[in-house]
Amino acid sequence: MSLGESATRLDIKTKVLGSRRYPQDFNMPGQLYAKVVWSQYPHARVKRIDTSAAEATPGVVKVITYKDVPLNEYGIHTPDQTVLVPEGGKVRWLGDRIAIVVAETEEIAEEARKKVKVEYEPLPVVTDPREAMKPGSPLVHEERGTNILHHIKIRRGDVEKAFEEADVIVEGYYITPHVEHVYLQPEAGIGYIDEEGRITVIAAAQWPHDDLHQISHFLQIPIEKLREIVPAVGGAFGGREDMYIQHLLALCAYVVRRPVKMVFTREETMMRTGKRHPFYIRHKWGAKKDGKLLAGEVEMISDAGAYASTSIPVLNNAASFALGPYVWPNVKVDAYTVYTNNAVTMAMRGFGSPQPAFAYELQMDKLAEALGMDPVELRMKNLVEDGSPTITGASFPPGVGIKETLRQAALAAGWREENGRWIKPQIQQPQEPYKRRGIGVACAYKNVGYSFGFDDKCTAKVKLSWDESGQITRAVVKVGASEVGEGVHTALAQIAAHTLGIPVQKVRIALVDTAEVPNAGSSSASRHVYISGNAVKAACELALRKREEILRAETGETSVEVEYTYRGRIERPTTPYHPETGECFPHISYGWGTQIALVEVDTETGQVSVLKVWAAHDVGKAVNPEMIIGQIGGGVHMGIGYALMEHFIHQGGYPRTRRLSEYPIPTVLDMPPEIVPIIVEVPDPAGPYGAKGIGEMTTLPTAPAIINAIHDAVGVWINELPATEEKVYKLLKEARRAQ
Repeated sequence: MSLGESATRLDIKTKVLGSRRYPQDFNMPGQLYAKVVWSQYPHARVKRIDTSAAEATPGVVKVITYKDVPLNEYGIHTPDQTVLVPEGGKVRWLGDRIAIVVAETEEIAEEARKKVKVEYEPLPVVTDPREAMKPGSPLVHEERGTNILHHIKIRRGDVEKAFEEADVIVEGYYITPHVEHVYLQPEAGIGYIDEEGRITVIAAAQWPHDDLHQISHFLQIPIEKLREIVPAVGGAFGGREDMYIQHLLALCAYVVRRPVKMVFTREETMMRTGKRHPFYIRHKWGAKKDGKLLAGEVEMISDAGAYASTSIPVLNNAASFALGPYVWPNVKVDAYTVYTNNAVTMAMRGFGSPQPAFAYELQMDKLAEALGMDPVELRMKNLVEDGSPTITGASFPPGVGIKETLRQAALAAGWREENGRWIKPQIQQPQEPYKRRGIGVACAYKNVGYSFGFDDKCTAKVKLSWDESGQITRAVVKVGASEVGEGVHTALAQIAAHTLGIPVQKVRIALVDTAEVPNAGSSSASRHVYISGNAVKAACELALRKREEILRAETGETSVEVEYTYRGRIERPTTPYHPETGECFPHISYGWGTQIALVEVDTETGQVSVLKVWAAHDVGKAVNPEMIIGQIGGGVHMGIGYALMEHFIHQGGYPRTRRLSEYPIPTVLDMPPEIVPIIVEVPDPAGPYGAKGIGEMTTLPTAPAIINAIHDAVGVWINELPATEEKVYKLLKEARRAQ
């Protein structure tokens, strides 16, 4: 199978047969079991920790506390978290940990953790980032003197003058909620000392090599004495990027020197792990009557929760995408991320892109309505092309496919193009007089790879073996790309096979084990096909050259192993924001997409049914079309949840969404009867064979397309997600009263 063909996923057979092992499936002789003692308050001073009753419980081996942690700090971006909260320290959300009970059985560990007594001094709680920004608000981290974790400013042109020259001004205020990842497999794993004396963790992870850096820091031991193995992963969507169990397993193995297994309950995963960032976004747009955009002003505030996690990089992304894939001559953006006592917020599919897309695509439809212009036509007038300016003053690199995605999606959905004008299709209405149908369009885009000066790189090793005739018999690719369900190992195997000119069946991708495979970076940022694909391609090319040298020399050798490190900044060096103007070259590459949704609204109940979605996505080069179609289906599924039902609810810092029964997600009954996937290929010359990324982009346009379709059907704007039946019904009721 070469590029462009739908090779069977390498892991599919063992997953279907149930023989592939996930972290919770691993057991070792003599293993112990661990349970976490969690914070009982969203904000409180820990006065005293009494572990005596738990330690006296028969079968308890150890109650681990802050006293057992060599350097009690960690964090993926900023080390502002404690592994275990000390006496005199603070809990800042319900996911903070006080102690870990290690016992001979899981039942004993569960019984004993209830016996750990903690004396708290409750502190004032702050849960709204808009309030947390204000002077006098309770401080989550007193030493900082403010709850504002980060502020980004982007300034281009003269916004005020442009607003004066505008024929139309459109304003809007948009709110997106906390969202849970809802991966199938709760956190689980085992920590132990391997045969070489290394502290070893088997767990689901998106960036195992980075986990080791953090573990090395708080255990104060060399990274060479650590190891992480990533078996099958039951979903991630960004939720495995931070450590929620890996460091605890490592600590347990470090302290008790025996294998220790830990498995979170679904309730622990729901209540004690990170979520998607809520955003509060204010827009003001000015345009000429012909639809030409003049000025965009945006304020966005995100809820970072109790600790920094990846809130700064998420905000960096969000600010760069604040005004959508459109050409803007005058820009003013202020973006903030703010500490609260809510759940930590972190990476989730889209990483700072879904929230701005919801806002800027509703703005675009509101502007089209104000101008009396077709929404497709207005977008076509303003969408970026190769070389167009970004809002940060850089130029988009080659491979901008957004117009082509819009064109193909619109034509497929029934739009007509006549003399440069786009004409919307007539929507046939249902027979029931209380039901109305509408159609909505949304464009979106996202970075591929890490950005803003980060050294995004991947190292790949390739070992080639051949027979006496020189024919390649096998290729082993070693690359630390975690397979979290997206099919990355299959895609990389196809890139290797295509480069080597051999069937994909002759390529083996090694197990992700940090003791054996080099660092490939995280399974995030839709980056592996682009970054790791380039590394694998170059390593294969190097291996072929070495093989030719050996064959010419006639040494009799029948194998060669090479290593190659690819750096994205070699092709396109990115730069951080200028602190005053925001000027920068933000991203290495981009993925582009357009989705159009057909919906039906029951005006008597507020129920919204998604009938059909057309989804056009520019992938540069389709490495595996069937996997891309799968990504589109999964992205639409997640986007429907974001649009219509998903909301992780806090009240006073306490989660009210504690179990799956309290957190609705789309089932097969909520999915549209038809999804039309449209694969667009506008190559990025710097990508491997022109390929870009696809994993996150497929969920970005779904929610705004659905919300715009609801407006088209019944005339109400839903500016706060999710558009639940109750919310839609209330807005319809208010609209009737206003008539």
